[in-house]
Amino acid sequence: PPIVLSCVRGSTVFASSDLNACAALVERGDPTRFLAVMAAPVQARQVLFALFAFNLEVARAPWVTQQQMLAEMRLQWWCDALDEIAAQKPVRRHEVVTPLAALIDSQAAVLLRDLVTARRWDIYDEPFKNDAEFAHYIDCTSGHLLVVATGILGRSDPQVVRDFAFSMGLSNWFRAVPQLLAQKRHPLLELGSGSVRDLAEQGLKRLAMARSNRSSISSKSGAALLCGWQTESYLKEAFHHPERVLSGLQGPRPFVSKAQLLLQAATGRW
Repeated sequence: PPIVLSCVRGSTVFASSDLNACAALVERGDPTRFLAVMAAPVQARQVLFALFAFNLEVARAPWVTQQQMLAEMRLQWWCDALDEIAAQKPVRRHEVVTPLAALIDSQAAVLLRDLVTARRWDIYDEPFKNDAEFAHYIDCTSGHLLVVATGILGRSDPQVVRDFAFSMGLSNWFRAVPQLLAQKRHPLLELGSGSVRDLAEQGLKRLAMARSNRSSISSKSGAALLCGWQTESYLKEAFHHPERVLSGLQGPRPFVSKAQLLLQAATGRW
């Protein structure tokens, strides 16, 4: 059955088939985040489905064509749409852009535009130049997204969100390494076990730091962080078995993973 959602803008509430389309996009293309959103409170789902559908569409834009110019044009389309939102101009009609425009302000639109720009790395086969460039990519693609999401939902400390988002983004990146290598890309500066272990340790430290400051994130904002419920499991696996990052991390067993999600949703202890 359809997931009936509504969108809130100021004091106006209106039914939106676009948000249902966003939910369907996330369900098909990002099932892990779909489960996390469905575990969140209903009001949070309105925000998260629109943002995660946007993120999904942008993330796959560089991969739907082998022609670099076409990929650039696809990303530029999203930049133009976010420029319209940031400038408070009439916004193009689109099943993802329309609900997104009803949720975000100009500042959030600028952050999401930077997210789109960071995705240009995915078009080409150039490696990251250094650790700082890699960290910047993870922060833009993961950190910006969750800073916007938590900022819409309630009170949050952006730095705490970014610490959590870096850990989540890194764990997701580790999971994508085999596919990126198959595409002749250079996902990591070094592929040796020592370097992978160091990165995983960095991710675990930032995750622990974020959790130690959990009180700076309201329960409403914390719903956006449920999407990282598998982060610790994957980072620990990468730390203890760094060779699996190249061949494919196994992750927690499905029933254990879902139990973790339900526990985090019930307690708010992401």
